[in-house]
Amino acid sequence: QLVESGGGLVQPGGSLRLSCDASGFALDWYAIGWFRQAEGKAREGVSCISKIDGNGYYTDSVKGRFTVSRDNAKNTVYLQMNNLKPEDTAVYYCAAGTEYYSGSYYVQRPYEYNYWGQGTQVTVSA
Repeated sequence: QLVESGGGLVQPGGSLRLSCDASGFALDWYAIGWFRQAEGKAREGVSCISKIDGNGYYTDSVKGRFTVSRDNAKNTVYLQMNNLKPEDTAVYYCAAGTEYYSGSYYVQRPYEYNYWGQGTQVTVSA
């Protein structure tokens, strides 16, 4: 089971840190992805962190603003979101999937993920 937390209402330019906690399995066995879905829009890949090379990968719209990281001791993955914009408003989901390729392969491929959380709402508004 995956559980996201840390969402909320923030002003433009503000920051939030989302957490993805796992129970029943170890997150460091998997690639972990972050996806978001704004109202009326398709689900979009935001970021993933690779089990193979340990690096984070990002969609272009969040590069330089979002950072994904792991704390294996806590079995938690984080998404630090800085300089938030109104267009970042969405429900954010974390997902875990078996990783066969390193690099950015898993950022925009939700069908590669086996486990999903329930989502946490992020609203960026003045």
